[in-house]
Amino acid sequence: MESRAAVFASARPFLFSIAYRMLGSVMDAEDLVQDAYLRWQEAPETDVRSPRAYLATIVTRLAINQLRSARTKRETYVGPWLPEPLVTEDTPDPSTALELAESLSMAFLVLLERLSPIERAVFLLHEVFDFEYAEIAGIVDKTEANCRQLLARARKRVGAARRRFEADPAQARRLVQRFTEAAVAGDMDALLTVLAEDITLWADGGGKVPGAALKPVRGAASVARFALGAVRRFVPAESILRPAEINGQTGFIAYVSGRPLAALIFDIRDERIHTIYAVGNPDKLQALPTSP
Repeated sequence: MESRAAVFASARPFLFSIAYRMLGSVMDAEDLVQDAYLRWQEAPETDVRSPRAYLATIVTRLAINQLRSARTKRETYVGPWLPEPLVTEDTPDPSTALELAESLSMAFLVLLERLSPIERAVFLLHEVFDFEYAEIAGIVDKTEANCRQLLARARKRVGAARRRFEADPAQARRLVQRFTEAAVAGDMDALLTVLAEDITLWADGGGKVPGAALKPVRGAASVARFALGAVRRFVPAESILRPAEINGQTGFIAYVSGRPLAALIFDIRDERIHTIYAVGNPDKLQALPTSP
């Protein structure tokens, strides 16, 4: 029989997947999973019928409680709130094997912010992790009928999730490379050739990055001007831009003296950049790898 530690170790990636999607924070998700491990070690044998369901219950309930306590902070957050970037190229998320990587995208995680903590849990457990209503009811301590109502309400709030256009990875990297080269060179015309006319840029500085946009920047010309100004004012000449797969999408991390300065994630469709998510809040960059 497997030890409890071994059972938990095999379930850990799955538990992190739930926690990260619930909280939108890499560090908080890791802390929550560690907390779940301590509770798992102390759980009476008679309470554990299914280790997977039991562990999912612990993680989900801890996440719901944490989201409720974080609600006020989210409401008073300075500027747009974005999830912490998660580098996915070296540590593939287990959901990718189930063709559910879309649930890691910035666009999807931002949409989840429309939901209450309990709605978010029910939506994720059913739509992303394929739990049955009976299982979800036990996890969130609601009736099956309640869970069906919560899911219906969550679907309406999130809207019909349109799967993003899957750009060819090599093409996407080339497009992002052209964007970075044009931004660093201060070439407005070159930038405009890679941006969609209706592009939106979201910049999360958390009130800690001078000059970060407090509202979404919309339109190719406005985004190009903002990008050029940001590079000129805030990206030192000695910085290094490292391409990275972030939240399953093409992006890059800007480093200064080996430490992350910002992470940019790109939504690409029809050979143009349609959305840019720029995370500069230093509190949200601590889980990113340091530059080699």
